[in-house]
Amino acid sequence: MSVFPPIALKPKVYDYMKNTFMNAELLAAVGVEAAEERFQRLLSCLSHPPAFTCVRASTHLAPLEEIRHRLGEELRQQRCGQHMCGSEDEEVTILSHPNIPDVLLLPVIGPRSVKQLGSEVVVGALCGSAVLRGAHVFAPGILATPKFMKAGDTVSVFSDLEGKCTRGSKNFQGKRVFLGNGLAGLDRSSIFCTNEPVKGLGIQMVEPLYQSPSFDGVLPSLVFLQNLPSVVVGHVLGPRPGERILDMCAAPGGKTCHIAALMGGQGEVVALDKIRSKVERIRQNAKTLHLDCIRAHCFNSVQAVSGDPARETEGTECEHRRQTASWLRSGCEEAQDRAQGREQLNLSCQSFGPPFPPESFDRVLLDAPCSGLGQRPSMACSWGLKEVCSYQPLQRKLFHTAMQLLRRGGVLVYSTCTVTLAENEEQVAWALKTFPCLTLQPQEPHIGAEGMMGAGLSPDQRRLLQRFSPELSWAGPPPVALPSRADTDTIGFFIAKFQKS
Repeated sequence: MSVFPPIALKPKVYDYMKNTFMNAELLAAVGVEAAEERFQRLLSCLSHPPAFTCVRASTHLAPLEEIRHRLGEELRQQRCGQHMCGSEDEEVTILSHPNIPDVLLLPVIGPRSVKQLGSEVVVGALCGSAVLRGAHVFAPGILATPKFMKAGDTVSVFSDLEGKCTRGSKNFQGKRVFLGNGLAGLDRSSIFCTNEPVKGLGIQMVEPLYQSPSFDGVLPSLVFLQNLPSVVVGHVLGPRPGERILDMCAAPGGKTCHIAALMGGQGEVVALDKIRSKVERIRQNAKTLHLDCIRAHCFNSVQAVSGDPARETEGTECEHRRQTASWLRSGCEEAQDRAQGREQLNLSCQSFGPPFPPESFDRVLLDAPCSGLGQRPSMACSWGLKEVCSYQPLQRKLFHTAMQLLRRGGVLVYSTCTVTLAENEEQVAWALKTFPCLTLQPQEPHIGAEGMMGAGLSPDQRRLLQRFSPELSWAGPPPVALPSRADTDTIGFFIAKFQKS
């Protein structure tokens, strides 16, 4: 149900997106009217939150059912703390995903009937998007409040769609949308009239338009808030114990930690990101989730291949790791004895940071920097066409590096959280042409749609791709089975899986 206007795009970006979803190949297959309808549905659904909140359970630390039970208890206590106990429509429902063994799903309730109040607070667009997915409002996100707002006041919260609200305003009449009602946690003077950076809870949302639990501080080592397609990526990569795996653009580390958990901590996951603060966040997430096989480095992945012959010795050292991985997979009697020496092998390899020798990794995840036009909810995109189109060349540079670092027989997974052809199917067509040693591989699980027409890929090739296209189910009635709706009403996302021969 649409309660917000479609995502606002700059005119040139709008035309670019429309041309993507009304390309000649697609028009020939479905016709102008169906293609136009799909594009308009996409714009509408992008401004709304997905139908489910997805959390990845740390099944390497505890059984799924135990985590689900503990999560239910935590969220019930949270509701009682917000004086919501006993309200039938506020009961916490937690579902297991039928096809993904470490996913828990919580239906998002909304849009709800919430009455707007006379006292209004305006928050930034990013803060507003977080509120629609269950977050409270923290003080740095607040742009405008009533002149005499005091802690404890009940206020209506609005999101500034165009970024035109001046911080510290008392009355903003620009383009905005209503998000729900909450209780002020701070006086106005504490938010704006200070020389120190403002911190703390600004507004506790008690009547959000979309009801979804807040996960702030909830079972931090056992549940990790993550979009469903992002969890699918880790399973598609298929990491195995004892392997050496590279996550090229890893921050904030959700996929990195998932890979390490799927390996049971047996092996090495190398995570790269070029922003130091983000690398620290990867390390903190790994520590919180008790995953000590992750090695995070502050490094530009484009430059991650070594041209120094002196570093080729790392390949010899770490060949022992690949042998151990092979023994572990084989199930032979000596595998356990060999595996017991794994920690020593880890130490011999982890001392070597980037750049790495060619063919250093068994599997590579390239979750590439992208235009992010599949993220939900997103009510406005401030980028111009030049920014939106700037990612394809960078993605290809990263792809070249990934191919050099991947061993023969290894697996490369490429993913984005955008919906453009240029960053998704066109990149697959380019990769297959540029690297004859690459072949597309089936994906498991495959719960998204097939690849979109328009890049010249064959039907068989498109079926091997996985595009999460929320617009395909946005207009029709939701599926009877709730987890089926969770598979379709997601963020926009894309996954391709390759093997290097």
